[in-house]
Order: sequence, then C-alpha cells, then structure tokens
Amino acid sequence: MKCWNCDKASEGSPFCGACGKIAGRIAGTTHFAIFGLPPSPDVELAALERQYRELSLRLHPDRFAQAEARERRLSLEHTTALNEAYKTLKDATRRAFYLLSLHGVDLDREDAAAQKNMPLEFLEEVMELREALDGAMEAKDQARVQAMARDVEARRSAALQEAVEALRVLEKGSADEAVLKKASHALGRVRYFTRFLEQVDAFEEEMLA
Repeated sequence: MKCWNCDKASEGSPFCGACGKIAGRIAGTTHFAIFGLPPSPDVELAALERQYRELSLRLHPDRFAQAEARERRLSLEHTTALNEAYKTLKDATRRAFYLLSLHGVDLDREDAAAQKNMPLEFLEEVMELREALDGAMEAKDQARVQAMARDVEARRSAALQEAVEALRVLEKGSADEAVLKKASHALGRVRYFTRFLEQVDAFEEEMLA
C-alpha cells in the first residue's frame, strides 16, 4: 500500500516512514502487527502498555483537529483499531481466542464447528455442573455456589494453560491438526467455564441486592 501523501510504499506503520503523515489502514492488519509484535500467546504487558500510550498520544484525534478531512478520518480509524487491539492483547484469555481465530477457528461465532464438536463427555460434565449450580442457587446455598465457583475457576485456568501451550506449538510453525484441535477444545472449555462463572456472579449480585 502506498502513502496517500507522498506515494511511497507503506510498511504497515500508522505513520509514513518517508513523509511522517498518518498512513492509511492496511486491510487485514492483525492486532499484533499494530504493535509490531509477532503472533504469540505470550506478550510483555509492560512494554505493550508503554507502546499503547505512545501510539494513543500520537494518533489522538485532537492532534488532527485542524488537519484535512482525510487525516482526521484516518486518525479515528487508527485509534479505534489501536484500542481494540490493546483490549484484546492485554488479556491472556482474549489474546488466546484471537490467536486461535488467526488459525481459522473463530470460537466467538455461536455456530463455530469447534464448539459443536466438543467431546461428548465434557458436554455431559457441563450439564451436570449446571444442574448442580441451578440446585444450589434455588436453595440459595451461597457457600456451595462459591465452592463450585472455586473448582470451576481452577478448571478454567488449567484449560487456558493447555490452550496456551498448544498455541505456542502452532506459532513455532506446526501445522498439526491435532494441536489445533487441542487448542480449540481447551478454549471451548474456557468458554463454558467462563459462562458458568458469569452465572455465579449474577447470583451473588442478586443475593447482595
């Protein structure tokens, strides 16, 4: 993609390396690329935050208030993309789901095949957990609900770690479908466990009301 101002080739940076003008957005730019990072489940958070703050200041729409319409529009586009990228990459769980989507498996879609193909024994386990939770909430047994939440949180953390380890293998260049399936199923479990914990949070808020 060429710079709209000086016609020099763009390297994907938010700013043209030749003239310094804000650059056009390149379609398909990943959240990682916005920060100049390689795709990875591991991110140095302190460095990410420093870079985010620096780019936020340079791209802020207020700096382009007197600029021509094209630059004002590009500032808004880059700022929106930057904020979304930062929100995703700073969170280990969001980062893992996003990285999996770059490998072609988008679990944010409700009709994702990976969700439908979860192991039957796990789906049965989830049903049992939800039935037990429903019973505890109906009885207003807060201690039991909290104990179940602690257990599920531990399972969620273990599943996320399993997914991260599989994603590390994928980022080393492995095209093994079994590894991709392992990451997909692990994050599928993370999703189910997260919904369980959200239900617990809603119950506890109701108890405090």
